[in-house]
Amino acid sequence: MKTSPAVIIIILSAFGAMSGQTAPPTKAPVKTNVRPAPSPASPAAEPFDRADVKTMASQCVSLDTEKGIIEIELFPESAPESVRNFLNLTATGALDTTTFSRVVPNFVIQGGDLYSREGKMTAALGNRARKTVPDEPNKILHERGIVSMARGDDANTATTNFFILLSSAPYLDNKFAAFGRVTKGIAVAEAINKMPVVEEKPDKPVRIKKATTSVCRSEPPA
Repeated sequence: MKTSPAVIIIILSAFGAMSGQTAPPTKAPVKTNVRPAPSPASPAAEPFDRADVKTMASQCVSLDTEKGIIEIELFPESAPESVRNFLNLTATGALDTTTFSRVVPNFVIQGGDLYSREGKMTAALGNRARKTVPDEPNKILHERGIVSMARGDDANTATTNFFILLSSAPYLDNKFAAFGRVTKGIAVAEAINKMPVVEEKPDKPVRIKKATTSVCRSEPPA
């Protein structure tokens, strides 16, 4: 018996459909030159990373503010990492154009917030702003003119923010890292402290035009 052409077409179509269902899947080609994932970038080295206590103690910091100059001596013997952090921020220009963004009348002025800088905040500065410093409570009394590290309620949360005291605060003693003292320009700090504020936020924050570090003079002026 002869098979009609129509029957042959149906049989071939069914065979093709079954062949398509049973054909093994095609594997994607394996790349032999896969690019390795980038490793996290190491933090950039800063000028005082390897400085010893003697070297850091020989340095003083000058804050050229819109109200005048504040000069600060440092105490690395009592708070080495806080001093190292402050010197690095100064030497790299990170503090330039930042403001005293918190003012408590008759108490403190607080600076060091890198997000208060003029211009665009770079990724590198953002990373630097989040770099923490270990707590270094010490025996330096929190008196008028003392410079100390600001931090949150949790331990080891100090970053770049510092404050200058305009009055004594004994309840801060042995809790916060006092690391320096104003040797010239306490009147400038007082002028900043007297600027109008709303809930500790200045209406017009005073800016640090330039921060510099240099070898201390043997007899700082009063």
